[in-house]
Amino acid sequence: MVELSVNVDHVATVRQARRIDEPDPVAAAALAELGGADGITVHLRADRRHAQERDVRILRQTTHGEFNLEMAVVPDIVELALEVKPDLVSLVPERREEVTTEGGLDLSVNRDAIGDAVRRLKAAGIRVSFFIDPDPAQIALARELDGNYVELHTGEYAHGRSWAERAPEYDRLCAAAACARDHGLGVHAGHGLNVRNVRPVAQIPEVEALYIGHSIVARAIFIGMERAVREMKELIG
Repeated sequence: MVELSVNVDHVATVRQARRIDEPDPVAAAALAELGGADGITVHLRADRRHAQERDVRILRQTTHGEFNLEMAVVPDIVELALEVKPDLVSLVPERREEVTTEGGLDLSVNRDAIGDAVRRLKAAGIRVSFFIDPDPAQIALARELDGNYVELHTGEYAHGRSWAERAPEYDRLCAAAACARDHGLGVHAGHGLNVRNVRPVAQIPEVEALYIGHSIVARAIFIGMERAVREMKELIG
């Protein structure tokens, strides 16, 4: 069974639009788990544009499944991760001008800093995943940097308007997933997945877990968080 981790960042985005205390991503996470989520993801950005340190600390205490902290290799956030000890840290790229993460982390850039962060996190008992494009060269670097998992960036696949447009990207994902498994890495996937395009990705044999946020939160506006999560779980099951 492919597992589902629900990213609650977009609930935090709505809250931060008014700088008040609602809607609370912690409450959203609890409802997501009631709907069947296997884990909860939150991205603490360097500019704190949506999730806040308070969210990370409370989610660590209240999440029953896997707690995944997405983060860039930023010194103060690395220190926070070492303090709160999420089950999984997903290392991602960040640019202040982007609306959301636009592509995979290039592991050939700042390799020493990435390697140092990985060593410290793993020494603290935290598993490490790299959010990367479905590129064999990046997968090889992920193995060299001693990651536990790669999370394949599915954005190019998801943005296709038809299967004819998505098929070449799907083939890349399949090849990358097999390559990652050959390198001894666990395989996750995420970005842009929704009820219309998720099923083929969930059927890639090597994929163990999907990390989905925006589409579930968007559906939850109309049908509620528990139902939106349950619907996604049924599709990927």
